[in-house]
Amino acid sequence: MSKALIIGHTGQDGTYLWKLLSGKNYDLMGVSNANVLSSQKGNLEPIDIRNYSNVEKLIKSYQPDELYYLAAVHQSSSDKQMEEGELFQKSIDINSKALINFLEATRLHSKETKIFYAASSHIFGETTSPIQDENTPLNPNCIYGITKTMGIRANHFYRDNYQVFASVGIFYNHESPLRASKYVSKKIVETAVAIKYGLKDKLILGNLGHHVDWGYAPDYVEAAYRILQLNAPDDFIISSGATHSIRDFTEEVFTYLGLDWEKYVEINSHLITKKQKQNLTGNNEKLKNATGWKNSVTFSELIKILVDTELEKHGAK
Repeated sequence: MSKALIIGHTGQDGTYLWKLLSGKNYDLMGVSNANVLSSQKGNLEPIDIRNYSNVEKLIKSYQPDELYYLAAVHQSSSDKQMEEGELFQKSIDINSKALINFLEATRLHSKETKIFYAASSHIFGETTSPIQDENTPLNPNCIYGITKTMGIRANHFYRDNYQVFASVGIFYNHESPLRASKYVSKKIVETAVAIKYGLKDKLILGNLGHHVDWGYAPDYVEAAYRILQLNAPDDFIISSGATHSIRDFTEEVFTYLGLDWEKYVEINSHLITKKQKQNLTGNNEKLKNATGWKNSVTFSELIKILVDTELEKHGAK
């Protein structure tokens, strides 16, 4: 039985990955965003992944075949805004330093462990490339992108100098019914369904013109799994390969509900509290060629999944 350790196993991606690996009969252990170490048998004990001795003890005792590092600090526009210094420190701690604890413990105590690090398209920042691939220069211009870039560089360092199997998946936006309400995709779906049932009368958005490369979260954790089945570590773009505007997303949601979106949507640019990232589109050909992976749903099918799940919360079948 293969053993996997999932750091961030209670988040959107961690939840889907846990389900995927459970179906493949893995022995699983996870660390939640609340720093609780859990197994399939239940909660075990608190653990601070920022503390190297805690991480070293875990790696020495569990010896995972696969380690998925999904934990991240990411502040959205709708979050209560932290001071920049505090956000930087928390982001460095989780997106970079805690990762290094796992890389170092693996190097010393579990050389056969394969590591997957979930990076982000934010690493490309102000890119001049309309479509990004694994060779596109990294040019982050936000705290999340900067600290994720640090994590990538750490993986490369341990890969190149110590032959640690450290692969990187560069995630583009990926949605699911588990998405938190603070994200614009979930906000649109939740509000549109509430309007359908007469519980709200309008949807207020900050921008309709921004384009996003949207995919389906279960597909993306499938990609992470496939990447760790390869014989050698590498970096891979995980994306849908196409972009749609927030206007497109909004129109699809309302149309599927039989509503005219223009009657209900208002724009308030003050909702955007930080600089929006550049429109980014990922080239996923390397991933497809190496693993046979592909997106399982279209953009329209993704919308239907999100809306149908939200309708079910209101008693619709």
